[in-house]
Formats: sequence, structure tokens, C-alpha cells
Amino acid sequence: MNLEQMEYIKEIIHTRSISVAAQNLHISQSAISQSISSLEKELGITLFKRSRFGTTPTEEGKSIINKALKIVENIDKIKEDALTFNTSYTGELKIASIPSLMAFLPKVLSLFKKDFPQIKVTILEMESSRIIEEVKENRLNFGLTTIQNPVERTLPDQCIFKPIPYQTDIKVIVPKDSPLAFQDALSMQEILDYPIVMHTSHYWDKLITSYETAEKPINLVFRTSNFEVIKKTVAEGLAISMLSHYLLTDDPYVESERIVPVTIADPDIVSEVTFGCLYSEKNPQLPLVKKFLDYVEQYMY
Repeated sequence: MNLEQMEYIKEIIHTRSISVAAQNLHISQSAISQSISSLEKELGITLFKRSRFGTTPTEEGKSIINKALKIVENIDKIKEDALTFNTSYTGELKIASIPSLMAFLPKVLSLFKKDFPQIKVTILEMESSRIIEEVKENRLNFGLTTIQNPVERTLPDQCIFKPIPYQTDIKVIVPKDSPLAFQDALSMQEILDYPIVMHTSHYWDKLITSYETAEKPINLVFRTSNFEVIKKTVAEGLAISMLSHYLLTDDPYVESERIVPVTIADPDIVSEVTFGCLYSEKNPQLPLVKKFLDYVEQYMY
């Protein structure tokens, strides 16, 4: 016994014909007949009788058919409730993410859009400081960002921050023929001896400055917000760089071994920040924001 057979019973009752029911359900007449016969054999009773007046319930089958119709009715109500629930969310979500967390969004969005295709979603890439400001002013609905530790002291008023279990593993990326490519790990002090191309962001600027000294300045080739340019520059042997390992997953430069990721030895390189989701409790789209957060947590936890 299955729900498909319940649907067949409903259509036969509605049309009083197995052949017409089959046409309406877009299946063969033999398929629906065999399915009903199988159900009758399972139950040990005959559900329908055929006559020149059509296909009608037998006396012994009426009680079973009535229960089957109630099952289908309840299933339809469940579907209607789900549809009402999903379509009660309307409007647009404006989401921003720091570059290192952008890799998570395609999967989360795929899950979310499957259930809420009517919601327009706009994705932007921003630095953490701008995301915080835009969320605070309700110009963004949701942000994937970092907050300086301790979070409580740096969190803007009316903003909610949900930490995520994101383990940042910073890699030094070097050309395949560089001596650095054969080392298991590199310290920041070792890196400073080489020309570097860096991603343009407040985080990386602050990191570089913290290691730079008057005696040993950074040999900075240039900064760019384009990760592909960074990787291509390294592949061409012009410089080395540092990127999150998430940005190097399934990367063609890595897979072709044109660039080699090497572990960075400094363990506290990202300890001053916490990664997470940021939104304002005063956001006009708060119910939709919280629903999207459910999908982020479903994927991330």
C-alpha cells in the first residue's frame, strides 16, 4: 500500500473510469489497473466493480476507499500548508560576505532557493568593516563577516552576531619551482624575504603592518582585490602570497601544480577575529533573514 495507489483511487472515484483516470494521471491504463489489483490482493477485498455504468466502488470497498480519500485529502492539506508557509516570505535579500567566506554561499543558496524560489537574492563581496556598517544601517540584510575579539565590545547596537565553526587555515602560495615549495611550513619572518602580492583588505593590511619593521620592510609588489590575479601572479613566478585554503579548494592552479600551498607556521595569525553571521534585529526583513540563517546553520554546523 502506498500514496500513489491512494491517488489512483481518488482519480477513479472522480472520473468513474480507469481509462480516463489513467489519462488524467499521465500513466498507462494497464499500470493503474495492475496497481489497484495489487492493492486489492494485499487487502484481500475487491475495491471496484466495472459495469456499463462505469467503475464504481464495491460495498466491501467503500469503507477502505473512504479512508483512502481522507488520506489524500490530508496529504493535499500538508502540501497546501507547506506552499503557504514558503510563499509567505516575499521580497529581496541583500547579502554580503568577506572573500574567504564566499565559497560557502553557492551551496547555502542552492538549498535556500530550492525552497524559496520567489525570493530575489543579491550577493555582494565586501570587507568586514563595510559589512558591519551596512548591516547596522539596514542597507544589508545579512552579512558573513568577522568581528574583532572580544565580540561583545565591538558589536554594534541592535546587531546580532552568530559565530560559525569556521577554521581558517591560511596558506602561503608559492610558484612550483620556488625553494619554498619544498618546505612543510613557513613563518611570517621567512615570507618577508620574498616579493609579495596581497589581497586588498583591511585585514591583510593590518597583518602585514604588524610584521613590518623599519629594518625589514615588506617587499610588496602590489595589492589587488582579484584572487585570480593573485594566483596568476604567483604562478608566473613574480611573487608569493597568502590565501585561505577555502579559496584554493578545487583550484586549477593548485591542481595543475603551477602554485603550491604551504602551511603557515604562525598559529595566532587569525586569533584576533571571530567568523560568523551578522544581522540587525531592527531589519524590516527579519523573519526572512532568520529563515536564511537556518539554512546557513544547517550547512555550516
